[in-house]
Amino acid sequence: MNENWNFESRRSPVLGTRGMVATSHPLAAMAGLQTLQNGGNAADAAVATAAALNVVEPTSTGIGGDCFALYYDSNTRNIRCLNGSGRSGGAQTIAEMQSLGIQDFGEVSTTAHSVTVPGAAMGWADTITRFGTMPLLDVLKPAITLAEDGIPVTPVISKLWVDSEDLLKGASPHADEVLLNGRAPRAGEIWTNLNLARIFREIGEGGPKAFYEGYAGKNIVKVLEPLNGWLTEEDLSSHRSSFPDPISTQYRDYRIWEHPPNGQGLIALIALNILKSFDIREFDRRGPDLLHLLIDSVRLAFREGKSHIADPDFHEVPVEELLSDEHTLKLRGELDPAVCIAPNEGPEQVSDTVYLSVVDGVGNACSFINSNYGGFGTGIVPMGCGFTLQNRGSGFVLNPDHPNKLEPNKRPYHTIIPALITHADTNELFASMGVMGGYHQPQGHVQTMINLIDYDMNPQAALDEPRFSIYRNPPWGIVSIEDSIPAPTIHELNRRGHHMDIATGSRRLGLFGRGQIIMRDRNSNVLWGGSDGRGDGAAVSW
Repeated sequence: MNENWNFESRRSPVLGTRGMVATSHPLAAMAGLQTLQNGGNAADAAVATAAALNVVEPTSTGIGGDCFALYYDSNTRNIRCLNGSGRSGGAQTIAEMQSLGIQDFGEVSTTAHSVTVPGAAMGWADTITRFGTMPLLDVLKPAITLAEDGIPVTPVISKLWVDSEDLLKGASPHADEVLLNGRAPRAGEIWTNLNLARIFREIGEGGPKAFYEGYAGKNIVKVLEPLNGWLTEEDLSSHRSSFPDPISTQYRDYRIWEHPPNGQGLIALIALNILKSFDIREFDRRGPDLLHLLIDSVRLAFREGKSHIADPDFHEVPVEELLSDEHTLKLRGELDPAVCIAPNEGPEQVSDTVYLSVVDGVGNACSFINSNYGGFGTGIVPMGCGFTLQNRGSGFVLNPDHPNKLEPNKRPYHTIIPALITHADTNELFASMGVMGGYHQPQGHVQTMINLIDYDMNPQAALDEPRFSIYRNPPWGIVSIEDSIPAPTIHELNRRGHHMDIATGSRRLGLFGRGQIIMRDRNSNVLWGGSDGRGDGAAVSW
């Protein structure tokens, strides 16, 4: 079936009271909802959804990648973090890479050199252990059933799969495990993944050790060795999640919570700090003045964030300083309402991720994100495993003077960021939200948050509103913008010095991400959900 990729559509928000799941595929959302209905809480349902997404949307996510989570406990009103990102190989150094003639990770971004330890398996198990209530096997059963029974491939996912077909065929000897009769499945065809179902069952029965030290772990090392990868059995067996404190800032009457570095949530907070001194409601939402302000605030935030964000075990990130009133005032002083901060065009950068949000019936929330980084990541399939390995190592730089430089057993700069919003006066939950899409993510957070807070939009309307994205080489790349922004606005932004790129059709899938939002009414406890119309997603409730 031919697709015209027309994104000009309207959805209504989804409402419910006993629990809600919002993510980028309806079958995955139903896996999470089923878990809630079986007595699980928000954390249980989040992992069930993440695992199901590996089955239905392997083009963006999987157990060969990483995950991050923010968990809101409705009893204590506290927010806790899980960092499920993996580390570089213990023998991988800048000197070793340069001895191979590699000067930049961009040269090898989809090769075995960019494979880091997959953190998702441990992250899923730790989410359940720390925050959940159900046995891990029970949480994984909906995904196992989907993988064994088969799922129909959607048009969006089929397109992303076809785009990666050549990568998969050339990445490893086991490409057929993630292809259908030697090619990417087409829309409407049934996809089964018995190998992945078996791996999930092994994890459910034996815990993450069964993944890192069992069949999957041994075959990860085995497939990487002839491809000049760096991971060893020791790198896998020694992997652990971490549980840092969240970072936050107050914006209007709300507190915005993000995951700390090595994630890039700090960038969204810096941008919101710049913006909170402006009366955003006085601006036309699609007019040049607001978009000019948003674009340059995001540019400044990226400049600061990318200069500092790295693995905090190796580099102390000055979060408090970067979020201080004094630093914000300095950044605000660089804004010029008439002329943009001069951009320079940069290379295209591609990333794919899945985001999911769950709020259960008593108000616990889990904001959860899982990613291969670039689509299928490296496209490398460990034999008999049915998943691909991420290329998250390409988030490192090979500049020995940069905080995010490659070092052994180090986590790279990470693009995936979940978010939560609470009422500043009581810390009651206001929203669990996220917008996937590589470097677009902090930009998507900022734009949807001002829609929710300043323009009082419901979750679906906030996601439907057209967005911009400095996707290429942020902060200084050209600005992509959706064609539903008025032409006079785009013309004026160009006149002020922004290099604007009007994006239409399927290009929106990568450039503007796909977001999910669940809001909780503090008076009635009614849940309001939205799912981005740029993808296949759905918010489901009961």
